[in-house]
Parts: sequence; C-alpha cells; structure tokens
Amino acid sequence: MHAGHPDGEIARGLVRYVPAAVLARGADGGAAVGLVLLAMSPGLDVPGAAATGGLLAGALSAPHLFGPWTARRLDRARDARRVLATAFLLYAVALAAGSLLLGRAPVWAAVVAVAVAGCCGPLLTGGMSSRLPGTSGADGPARRRAQGWDALTYGIGGTAGPAAVAGLAGLFGPLTAMLGLSGAAAVAAGLTLALPREHLTGPSAERAPGALAGMGVLVRSAPLRRVTTMTLLNALCLGAMPVIAVVLGPHLTARPGAGATLTVACGLGNLGGSLLVTVFPLRGEPERLALRLFAGLAVTLALAAVTPGLPLALAGFALIGVANALSFTATLTARTAYAPVAARAQVFVTSAGLKIAVSSVGSAAAGAMAGLGGRTLLLLCAGVGAVAVLSAGADRLACRRRDRAAAAPRPADAPAPPRRVAG
Repeated sequence: MHAGHPDGEIARGLVRYVPAAVLARGADGGAAVGLVLLAMSPGLDVPGAAATGGLLAGALSAPHLFGPWTARRLDRARDARRVLATAFLLYAVALAAGSLLLGRAPVWAAVVAVAVAGCCGPLLTGGMSSRLPGTSGADGPARRRAQGWDALTYGIGGTAGPAAVAGLAGLFGPLTAMLGLSGAAAVAAGLTLALPREHLTGPSAERAPGALAGMGVLVRSAPLRRVTTMTLLNALCLGAMPVIAVVLGPHLTARPGAGATLTVACGLGNLGGSLLVTVFPLRGEPERLALRLFAGLAVTLALAAVTPGLPLALAGFALIGVANALSFTATLTARTAYAPVAARAQVFVTSAGLKIAVSSVGSAAAGAMAGLGGRTLLLLCAGVGAVAVLSAGADRLACRRRDRAAAAPRPADAPAPPRRVAG
C-alpha cells in the first residue's frame, strides 16, 4: 500500500508525469510509421523497401508479448522510476541505432536493434500507467482524474507521434524524424526520474510473482478477467478502424482523402473523450463502468455503420473515438482497483502487450475482409463488441450466483446416531 499524497505533491507529480508519458508514448506510437518511411526512403536504396519496412515494424511490435517478463522487474524494484528511465533510454538508443544501421549494415542488424527497442516498448505504455497510483495518491476523484490524464497521454501520443514523424520526414528526412523520436524517449527518461517516488509500506517487492503467475492474475481475478476479455475483443475492432475508414471513405464521397479524414475524426474524438474524463472523472464501480462503456462503444460502432453521408459518418467516427477514450479509461481504473500491488506492473503491461498484438490481428483481418465493405465491417465490429459485453456480463452473473450459493446457510445436521452400548 502507498500512503496518501498531499494535493500539492499530486499536482506536481502529474505535471511531470503527463509530459513524460506523452513523449514516451509519442515515440512508441510514431516509431512504426517512421521505420516504414525510412526503409522506403530513396536515398537509402534498401532492397525490397516495403517488405523491409514491414519487417522492421513487426520487429518493433512483436516483442511487446514479452512484456510480462520485463514488468516483473518493475514490480520487484524498490524504485520503479529507475527501471522505467533505463527502459526509456535503452529504447532511445536501440531505436536510433536501428535507424542508423538501416542501409549501412545488413538488414538483420537493424532488425535486431529495433527488436531491442520493442522489448522496452511495453514499459512505455502499460509500465508507465502501472506507476500512476504512486503519483496520484489515494483512491477518489484525484485518482480518477489522473487516470483521465493518463488516457489523454495515450491519445496525444498516438496522434502526435505519427503526425510529428510525417512532418519531420517531409521537412528534414525520415532519419532525422527517427532520431527526433529517440530524443523524445530520452527526454522522457529524464522526466521519469523526477516523478515522486512511490513509498510502499509492505514487502511488495519480495512478493512479486513470477511472470507466468503474474499473467495468471488476469485469469484468476474475475473482474480483471472480464475487463481483459472486453478489452481484447474490442482491440480487434479498434485495430480494424484505419482499414475500415479507408474502405468506407470512397463509398461516401469522391474525395480521395475521405478515409484519412474519418481516421482523423476518430482520433480527435478520442482526444476529446480523454479530456472529458479529466474534467469529469468517472464514477462508480470500475467493472460496472467498463461494462456500460464498452456497451456504448458497440452502439456507436453500429450507428456509424448506418450513417448516410460523409458529415454524419465523421460525427459517427468522432463518437467512436469518444466512446473508446471513455472505455479505455475505465479499463485503467479497473486494473488499478483489482490488480494486486505486488503484480500491478505485470497486469498493466500484459494487458497492454496483448492489446497491441490483438489490434494487429484486427488490422490484418479487416484488410483480408475489405471486400465486404466498410459498413459491413463496422457492423461486424459492433457484433464483436456486443459479444464481449454479453460474455463478460454472463461471467459476472455466474460468479454472483456461485457466491450466493456458497454463502447460503446449510441445512441443519441430521440427528446423531444412537450410541452403541457394549454387551
């Protein structure tokens, strides 16, 4: 457990946390785009440029699945700030090395360097979020508002990172853009060291479970299991959204950039929703919040599928972004509420890594089914979201019935048999 923080210390902690998280997540969000742009740069003359770019992007994202093993070190650390700062700095150095090696050394050397950066990636996302309770103090509106700020950093990083890479690449070249991302991660490392230290009152570091046991917490804890199920099933849909936007745009208007406009609308809605929960923190039981907000996300997906024209489609995609921000904030709240302190980093990092992997599957699946059309894909996503909510609700109801049955009074014991008298 950690002690409550005075309001001033909480505010100072967030002032440091927010820019550190934005820089780290911006670097992580923009790196894949930058690597593809760098591989396809005419000046490097990389053989099979598009395939190489995809290989580098995969090398960056695939190691996120090893997050539970790196997160265990974070759970066991006496000072988690140092572990995070080291990971951010290693990410910066490895990403810069991979960018500089591309076109100047064998491709495998660049891939290995980028994969090292990818191993640190989960700590830039879920690992950072797992330390938020130590910055935001005890439970209550202050923590809920801080979780809204955390969701906002994901939105800003995921939007500003790729945009910054594209802008810098156009002005100064993709290599400069990649070195800029590396610099952002390095600055985030310095800011992370300035965060308030989380003071633990129990032997949490010694009790941190192994990586497999830490992942098992997501299954054994019923609320975490249900929230994780909804998160992963909806990640399929969110990963498909850029593909759906590109497919749907040409059917709504003859404008060639309509698909990109829909994606921007979704991103702006996500930012708006994240800002909304910083001003008006979520209230109520975290798991029930998640159920309601994921249900709302499924409804917005269905509504966007039946919009008749581009203006209403833009509004629909913006609402999807808002609903996604609200539901994502609810998952952060649920992880904080239900994860054991000794395995908190593993819960956050494992969830984040699985979400990224499943989102990639969603993108690939949407590409394979693009012939069905954008509206059909949106309806399929709405159906997946509904299944996620219904399955979580059914699990919750079954657990409640089992708990009531276990707590029900047992019938009175039968009378004891008569004692036998020795003859």
